[in-house]
Amino acid sequence: MTTIETKYSFPEGFWWGSAASGPQTEGASDMDGKGKNIWDHWFELEPTRFFNEVGPSKTSQFYYKYKEDIELMKQLGHNSFRLSITWSRLFPDGKGDINPKAVEFYNDVINEMILNGIEPFVNLFHFDMPFALQEQGGWVNRETVDAYEAYAKTCFELFGDRVKYWFTHNEPIVPVEGGYLYDFHYPNEVDFGKAVQVAYHSILASARAIQVYKELNQGGKIGIILNLTPSYPRSQNPADVKAAVLADAFFNRSFLDPSVKGEFPEELVQILKAEGFMPKIENDDLEVIRENTVDLLGVNYYQPRRVKAKEHLPHPDAPFMPERFFDNYVMPGRKMNPHRGWEIYEKGVYDILVNLKENYGNIECFISENGMGVEGEEKFRDENGMIQDDYRIEFIENHLKWVHKAIEEGSNVKGYHLWTFMDNWSWTNAYKNRYGFVSVNLNKDGERTIKKSGMWFKTVSEHNGF
Repeated sequence: MTTIETKYSFPEGFWWGSAASGPQTEGASDMDGKGKNIWDHWFELEPTRFFNEVGPSKTSQFYYKYKEDIELMKQLGHNSFRLSITWSRLFPDGKGDINPKAVEFYNDVINEMILNGIEPFVNLFHFDMPFALQEQGGWVNRETVDAYEAYAKTCFELFGDRVKYWFTHNEPIVPVEGGYLYDFHYPNEVDFGKAVQVAYHSILASARAIQVYKELNQGGKIGIILNLTPSYPRSQNPADVKAAVLADAFFNRSFLDPSVKGEFPEELVQILKAEGFMPKIENDDLEVIRENTVDLLGVNYYQPRRVKAKEHLPHPDAPFMPERFFDNYVMPGRKMNPHRGWEIYEKGVYDILVNLKENYGNIECFISENGMGVEGEEKFRDENGMIQDDYRIEFIENHLKWVHKAIEEGSNVKGYHLWTFMDNWSWTNAYKNRYGFVSVNLNKDGERTIKKSGMWFKTVSEHNGF
């Protein structure tokens, strides 16, 4: 190993790796007994809503190529990797009979990772509601909480002897926003009341899974993965500041506070009460949520949210939306990823970590996703066949510098996972934007080639810094 001087060195045992999800990588969406989930169903209904009409059936073929992929992870210096279990693969109807082929597959994947020295981080729910449960209301229906608890318990019992890092949900606010507010996930409803109930049941399901996990006493840790998007006010004017506080309550604290503190943000509760949108709460629910907080927090960070005071009152007949309390603000001169249309603001990751340290008991956490989606990366492929993605290296470096600063100031952050290991299917965007350390060629049976960023990451992991 060549010795390089590391200007930014990270604590011993830092988790270097990447993250992915079952529905975005496995493919084989109707093979070996897997049941249909909402993505399979929606693609059948409206294929034109998916970029180039690419659906979830092909994706990146991890189901067939996992050994090759785990070997590549090892090659790229991964000491950890987050995957998700596809609920409808394990329970084709979301509950009831278990699919033995799925048990075999996930056992093989977990064992292969451990064999290669890669710690499995396993997430239970990544936007992929089994369609049989969605037909009965999905997260709107309280019975889904019971089905999820049984699913989680089954996973702990099957795999918990080897898996020591569990996560209940990935970005649980996204199915709320996508499915029940802004029409970018199935079931494409615009209904604030349902959105609140979905969020509430997701939080309750998380707490119930944590309770079950602790009762099993398997000696691991269980957490949740939240996409925390700092809300920055346009100015220090009180109206702008208030707008940012309320945006933060809707989009960050709605899940962060109950997950870490066991309670809901007061500002949000007041709005829900005043507007008549309180969720249906049953006896003991709030106690279960209060007593089953997370051991570990995954932080997904991509971009900031910038807001300003409301400038125009919404139409009285328009659907009720969080934006009733703030307007989004486009800051002049912001740095952009032109492909994804997202602002790049590296200091945001530091601000999140400082907030967790100061206001959330400095909970053990890690950066569970951060990444840069780029369209048309083939144009950066050199004569040796390697994609020269220096822009991705720069993006990661600039975020890691701020993570490093937070660590120096006492933040309890334990790792960094890039989204994602290999180019994957990204919901309605399909393969439009590529995020991986490894390129996937859909025209050549999913052929893998390592990008320059993958080789760079290997040196970062080997030297525990850069």
